[in-house]
Amino acid sequence: MDSGAIRRRLTLGTVVLAAAGTLALVAPASAQAAANGSCAGRLVKTLPFSTGTVHVYKRNGYVCAITLPKKPGTKRMMSVSVQARGNRPVVDKGKYAHLAGPVTVHAGHRCVWIRGSVGRGSVSSGWTLC
Repeated sequence: MDSGAIRRRLTLGTVVLAAAGTLALVAPASAQAAANGSCAGRLVKTLPFSTGTVHVYKRNGYVCAITLPKKPGTKRMMSVSVQARGNRPVVDKGKYAHLAGPVTVHAGHRCVWIRGSVGRGSVSSGWTLC
């Protein structure tokens, strides 16, 4: 084998190792995005209630929320809403099997009111994240 072939194989090996390392770093982030229902940002509040949980995320002045049922898989009425103080609420309501939302509002530095429900259970945060 000549030195050119050796260099090509070493380069190819380096590229393959770099790609594998990049996939190892990207995979946890994409798994987190799928787990949180496509809300960007960091988890800042969890609001549990009898039939589910509302997860609230915040990033660059935006607040995003999703409602997850305790027992996913069966279609039932679910809702999630986020209201920045001084504005109307943004609502996602319907019959869902896995989650309601995401709903996102620009809150800036204003307080928000978060509500969520699954079936007959519900939660309401009051003014929070001020």
